[in-house]
Parts: sequence; structure tokens; C-alpha cells
Amino acid sequence: MIKQQYVTDYIKLYKTGKIKLNKERVMLIKYLEKYVLSDDSLYFNEKQINDCINYGNKWFFPIQPFQKFLIAFIFLYHKNNDRRYYKEFLWLMGRGAGKNGLISVVGNFLISELNGIRNYNGSIIANSEEQAITSIAEIKDVVDRNETLIKAFHATSTFIKSRKTKSILKYRTSNGNTKDGLRDGFVIFDEVHQYPDNRNVKVHISGLGKKPNSRVFYIGSDGYVREGFLDNKKAIAMKVLNGEVKPDLMFPFICKLDDESQIDDPDNWEYANPMLSKPITGYAIDLFEEIKEDYDALLIDPSGREEFVTKRMNLPLDDLERSVAPYEQIKATNRALPDLVGKECIGAVDFASVRDFIGCALTFKDKDTYPSLFHSFAMKPFVDKYYGYSRKDARDLKKVVAPIADWVERGDLEVMDGGTVDIDRIVQWFVDKRDEYLIKKVVIDNYLAMTLKKKFEEAGFEVDTIKRPTAIHHLLSSTVEIGFEHNKFIWGDVPIMRWYTQNTLVKIDRNGYKTYEKKEDIRRKTDGFQAFLYTLYRIDEIEDIDISGALDNFAELDF
Repeated sequence: MIKQQYVTDYIKLYKTGKIKLNKERVMLIKYLEKYVLSDDSLYFNEKQINDCINYGNKWFFPIQPFQKFLIAFIFLYHKNNDRRYYKEFLWLMGRGAGKNGLISVVGNFLISELNGIRNYNGSIIANSEEQAITSIAEIKDVVDRNETLIKAFHATSTFIKSRKTKSILKYRTSNGNTKDGLRDGFVIFDEVHQYPDNRNVKVHISGLGKKPNSRVFYIGSDGYVREGFLDNKKAIAMKVLNGEVKPDLMFPFICKLDDESQIDDPDNWEYANPMLSKPITGYAIDLFEEIKEDYDALLIDPSGREEFVTKRMNLPLDDLERSVAPYEQIKATNRALPDLVGKECIGAVDFASVRDFIGCALTFKDKDTYPSLFHSFAMKPFVDKYYGYSRKDARDLKKVVAPIADWVERGDLEVMDGGTVDIDRIVQWFVDKRDEYLIKKVVIDNYLAMTLKKKFEEAGFEVDTIKRPTAIHHLLSSTVEIGFEHNKFIWGDVPIMRWYTQNTLVKIDRNGYKTYEKKEDIRRKTDGFQAFLYTLYRIDEIEDIDISGALDNFAELDF
């Protein structure tokens, strides 16, 4: 068996119950003991390990036990040729675990005279310049504050250069043009969850073979891209941990919750964030309080749960598509509407085609709730074809996608006989409602905008056109989730609106942004819910006031 003090210490912390490790790190320890630490043909370079840790302790911050553990394996070598054992390192941890800080220490050390390799250049790669420059800026700040380091490094806002080894650490963006012909000794890929595939990665690591003991670091927290580059790396990591591939293929250090149910016990958070292993001091105390504030905020705003679980707890969502709200919350909209006569409201219209459904909505403010009125139109040829509207036995069928006749009978839906929508009838609905309510404006999307806008303006309405409806969805996601969670939406008994809402799917993209789309393109319509979203987009422009009394007094004046 080969031994290294920091490795031994970290494993002992787990085995004596002083720290908690998630399933993947428990597997890592078993794998290391079986395949790596048992291999007497390997050795740890104690000088490099201690020099790197001491460098970090002196100039950056106190190096934690898990960070010492990670640093040790960077400097693990074969005895016969002094060639490094691991080329690839995968470090995945919850947000705030100090990944960037550690990589600043390691990157700065690798180019330094302490490492002593001439022209051992490094690149830090990220999707955005802001992210890529993080470690360069941190190293520059450390160098600028210390006269000793100023003599050792030339530090700018774009690169750090060792005056003695001539090694340079630069930042690059993953879509930059300066990729080919690199002669790096090591490459660091930051926030790897954002990479959809390995195309840009391959370009950046193509020059690594030109330098001895080249290394690649993949660091970050998990994200919303499924079956992309990171998922592929995690699959390889599991093969390594299970002993299914060469043991030196990758060093995988993955910190995450084992199960979402663990989220509600703060003692479990160290599964995802090793910085929170006890005893916590200094930075870790502030970090815990920050995470606790994020967690407590979920009671008020549940829309942040995906972000919290995915980024803070490093537990990715397998299903990036889900319903807008649980059906019980959708049903809770079926409450009696308050008296809305004379109140201000925002109107909206949505239809994706002139040949199927049109949704109309009026939304008001009433104390801390948002009451709404709805009406829909549908084209007869469409509802005949897809819902059997004209069939006499339609109501007797066991499986009816949409009970059109029932909704028509209730007065919530009008069926138009023509093949395409009669826009004048839509506008007339708002004109009729204007007799009772003060419609501040009508929001429409860009589809048929010119025609709709003209018709509404001729009828005396202010019109607000949304050019890209999906662009507002993420802005509204918090309002929508809070509204359903805390029963702020009051719709009355309008079954077609509950149908629209159940048909709506929340999709989460690679950046965590949410859009509201259809669960099924043809039969599962969402027009009424989309119209409701449009009203929420401008709801802050109205006041919770009743002007009907003022209008009555005005009407009684004798001019």
C-alpha cells in the first residue's frame, strides 16, 4: 500500500464519522483503496503536494482537508517513468464549495517556479468571458497585494505569467477563435454543465500531447443540459468507480445529495458541499447562512427550488419538463370571484393559429390576489375534426379530450362556423366587457399583430405587442409558481381554463430559463393560459381601485 498523509486523514475523517460523504465519494474511497492505493508502482510527490498546499495557505486561503485530498492526486506518479497517473480530473460540487478558489491556487502553482516546469502553460475555459476570467482576476488580486509575488509573476487582466518558468495561465471562452495550435500543459474547463457536447473541448485539449504530464480539469456544479458533455463525463466517472474501465482514466470527485428528500435537513448539505463539513469556520459559516437563506426563501417562492436543488445541492433534475402546477393547486383557482365591476384590469388575447383556438383574458388586482375573467373561441372545423364536437354521441364517449359542447353550454367558449377566426368578434368581447370594467390595455403577441392592433385601436383600446412571448416566460415563472402555491389566482368555475393550464408544460433550458409550452401540439391547447400569462406581464401597471362610484358621481353632474 502507498500512503499519503492528507489522503489518509481525509479517509479517516469519513470512517470515524466526522464527515458525511455521498454515495459517489464512498465509492471513490473504495475504488482508491482497491485499485490505486494498493498499487506499489505508484508514488505521491510529497514535495509538490506540500509546496502547492503551503502556497495556497500562505497567499490565498486556508486549504481545507478535502482540498488537500484533491491536490494530493494531482501529483500522483508512476515510479518507472515519473509520468503523472491521472490526466483527467472531474470535480463536481454544489455552488459555493470553493472550486474556483482551489483552481486558482492549483493553476497559479502549476505555472510557478515551485512547480519548476518551463513553458507549462495553462488555459481556463468557460462559456462566458465573465466566468472564464474569475480565476485570473483572483490570482491577479493576490499577486498585486504581495511584493514577493509581484517579483515572481507578471499579472494582467487577461493572463498570469511566471517570470522564471515563462509559463502563462490565460483565460479563454469556449467559442473563442484562438484555439488551434495551443501548446498547453494543462486545461481547466469551468462550469462544464453548460457544454452541450465535446466539440469545443476537443479543440482545446488537442495540443496537450505536446507537453509532458499534461492535465485536464473539469470543474463545476451540475446544470440543466441532459445527455450532454457533463452527463457523458459522469457516466465515465461511474464506470471508473465501479471498476469497469482503466483505474487511471479519470479522478472523479462528485459531491451531491443522494436523494432529494435529504434537502430538508441542513446536516445533509455537506453531501453536496464539502466546505460545510464540520467544524465549519470562517468562509464556511457565511456560506452556510447564505444557503440557509436560499432554502428559507423557497417557502415564499417555490420557483427557486429547481435552481436550489440543481446548483446548491448538485442534484440535477432528470425531468426538465413538468406541469405548471399540481392539479390540486390548479383546482384551487375555482373560487368565487370578488366584485370586479368598475375595477382596472389588463386584457390579453392569444392564438397560435387562425384555425383552432383563441384565448381571451382580463386580470385584476384584489388585495393580494389576481382574479381573472376568461372567454375562448374555437373554429368549428377544428373542434369537429379533433374533438367530435358535432357528433350527437360526443358527450357519451368515455374518453373525450375536450368536452367542447359542455364549455359552449356554460358560456365559456364560442364556436365560430367559419374556417378562420373572426377578429371583430374577439374585439367585440372586450368592447362588451368595457361596459363593466376599466381595461387599461390589451396585450397581444406578434402573430397577426398589425391586424389585431388596428382593430383594437379603432375600438379605443391601448395595445401592447409582445414580439417574443417566450422571452417573458422566465420573467413570469416566479409569479406563476407563487400564485399557484399560495392560491393567489381566482378564476371561478371555468373548466376550460383548468384544461388549458393542465395542457401547459414548463420546459427548463440549459441556462435554467423556463418556458411554457404545449404538452401535445394538436389536441392539447394552451391559448387561454398564454393569454393569462400576457395579463400578468403588465399586471403591475394597474391599481387595486374601484372607479365605479366616481363614474356614477360624474354621470350625475349637471353640465
